[in-house]
Amino acid sequence: MISSDRPSQRLILEAGRADRQYWSDLWRYRELFFILAWRDVSVRYKQTVIGVAWAFVRPFMTMIVFTVVFGQLAKLPTEGNAPYAILVFAGLLPWTLATSILTDASNSVLTNSQLVSKVYFPRIIIPLSTVMVALVDFGVSLFILAGVMAWYGMMPDWHILLLPVFVVLALLVALGPALWAAATIVKYRDFRFVIPFVVQIGLYVSPVGFSAKVVPPEWQLLYSMNPMVGVIDGFRWAILGGASPLHLPGFAVSMMVAAGMLWLGIHTFRRTERGFADLI
Repeated sequence: MISSDRPSQRLILEAGRADRQYWSDLWRYRELFFILAWRDVSVRYKQTVIGVAWAFVRPFMTMIVFTVVFGQLAKLPTEGNAPYAILVFAGLLPWTLATSILTDASNSVLTNSQLVSKVYFPRIIIPLSTVMVALVDFGVSLFILAGVMAWYGMMPDWHILLLPVFVVLALLVALGPALWAAATIVKYRDFRFVIPFVVQIGLYVSPVGFSAKVVPPEWQLLYSMNPMVGVIDGFRWAILGGASPLHLPGFAVSMMVAAGMLWLGIHTFRRTERGFADLI
């Protein structure tokens, strides 16, 4: 008779344990996040005629068009003594960052269908990895802003130190709708054609080419329900300083709406990702 002192092992199946480990799995699969992010960045600029220069051309030309249309033709006011071109570019920075994340992340799960159907990992890594491409373009745009401000002889003050805070807020504002759209597009493929239309309309209803101060005071809080209003105002406050005071009640409304959209996006994505492999 053979005896063993080894303790017996038991397999315990506990309901909800996988859900509790989901967010820790994000850290475990961090290398996959960086691999996907680097792949997206390299694909964006590999074998292109213009390459990184496209990140310069697009915001610069948009700034010129908006400055002519809203500043010269429509004669809309700027904020303080800031040149209208800088006002526009300070609005373009967060808008381009947010819409790039929304556009890329919303289609990311569908474009990585082979990976989703064969390998386990937290699926939320896929849309999150697209943030790196948008941040690269954003970094390039910052150099353009610095050049434009130097051209006009304008230097930022201490407010610029808080710019990273508003960059994070822009990311969070974009991630909520992006996660919701990514989950929805997997189930309803034709919904991906709606995203460019929403981005196009949002460009004109958000204070990108004009100051949010042109909106009558009695409509400011309602207008601030567009979360990009608070983010753009925050960017302008950080870049222009005292020339662009931050409307705190409107900013608070924008952030509350953004928080609700972020919760909805994460909740929808987590609820539907279990069926991604079957739908794809």
